[in-house]
Amino acid sequence: MTQTSDSASSPETTASATPAPSPAPQPTISADFAAEIDAAMNQSMDSAAASVQHVKPRKEEIDAAHKAMSGPKIKGPRVVESGRERRPGVVVSVGPSDIFIEFGPKELGVIPRIQFTDEELPKTGSTIEVVVERFEAAESLFICNKPGSVQKADWELLEPGQVVEARVTGVNKGGLELEVAKHAAFMPASQVDTRRIEDLSVFVGEKLKCEVVRVDRTGRGQITLSRRNLVADERKAEQDKLKESLKEGDVREGVVRKIMQFGAFVDIGGIDALLHVSDLSHDRVAKVEDVLKEGQKITVKILKLDWETKRHALGLKQLTEDPWAAAVKDVVEGAVVTGKVTKLAEFGAFIEVAAGVEGLAHISELAWKRVDKTSDVVQPNKVVKVKVLRIDPQTKKISLSIKQAMERPADEGGPRRGGRNRGEEDTRKPEEILKETPAFRRLKEQAKLQHKGPLKNGLGSGLGMGLGDLKL
Repeated sequence: MTQTSDSASSPETTASATPAPSPAPQPTISADFAAEIDAAMNQSMDSAAASVQHVKPRKEEIDAAHKAMSGPKIKGPRVVESGRERRPGVVVSVGPSDIFIEFGPKELGVIPRIQFTDEELPKTGSTIEVVVERFEAAESLFICNKPGSVQKADWELLEPGQVVEARVTGVNKGGLELEVAKHAAFMPASQVDTRRIEDLSVFVGEKLKCEVVRVDRTGRGQITLSRRNLVADERKAEQDKLKESLKEGDVREGVVRKIMQFGAFVDIGGIDALLHVSDLSHDRVAKVEDVLKEGQKITVKILKLDWETKRHALGLKQLTEDPWAAAVKDVVEGAVVTGKVTKLAEFGAFIEVAAGVEGLAHISELAWKRVDKTSDVVQPNKVVKVKVLRIDPQTKKISLSIKQAMERPADEGGPRRGGRNRGEEDTRKPEEILKETPAFRRLKEQAKLQHKGPLKNGLGSGLGMGLGDLKL
């Protein structure tokens, strides 16, 4: 809500008659939020002392500030946010404990100097924006605070919209129990953070910057607080800074916030980014929980930044050398190396050519002759010489050949069924061999042993061939 100030006092108007600003609207509370507050406020709360009194400016400083007022009216909108008015003003005096600001003729404000660091301390004549808390008619002063600063908690002066510091004294089923201005306060669990906090007990004993949502001055005089909007504002400011400083390829520290089946969301200092399961490790990861835990601090590499969709990608394995790539440095295509057979399959044999690195010698590459069973040529733990045919770093697959690591023998053997010789070269292409499924090859073997006549439905009858001679 925006209001425009046109009030300008005449010189004859006394300071004590300076009109107070119209009351600012209080933040609205939804029915669900109010119900949540009322239900949770039934929980027990402890009380403790915590209050800092506002240091009133000395009369001499006030008089000097009034004399220093230049008189011109300050133009510009008066913005009301969270029930508090924000106004620009000109600094007319910087004292040892207070800074005086002029809003217009006979409109003087004061803000504690302690709210500014030495680097931020404004100079006389500069324009700053402040939050107007209230008007002190006795001193003709608007009591102000620096935007976003923690205000001094005083029970009589507490109003919705104020930002105060409260200490967490306990936890109940509905949220946090706090103390502020010597009174018990309550913060619903949904207002603690923008994210869901599983264990609220981590806040016990901490001092939190909170916003006053409701003050109940009747009955037990309880106070309702929230920090959700404050956290959201802080994170937005952090994101704006990160947007300027972050770039793809950076290495950052992060905290694992949430683990999903497809990866984990990691907070890298104000923004959440996805660490996909495929980027966790160079080895295959079955479960993300096997590698990460929620709350764990990790170092990650930024792979992608997309500020429009707010989808950012991180990598963990990219920070370490791929052991597979390191192991195959001495294994090059075309080289003949020595390896050990580790496992047999119907389509070929797996052979270890380096520590932890296996390649596949397809059944068509085991011998120069046609091979029906892998075990007819090699057995597990057998040491063989192989030729490296192809290395695929993307899929981490190596194609090997045993037959091409030896000299091609002369054709041997007599005629076999179908007109082929046993020493005949296997001229089938790898794609053709792969079409022969294990089930189809088993069916062929059974046909060789059992079938002695024409196949059912006359297949093969009069053609001089059986199922064992079929070729895809």
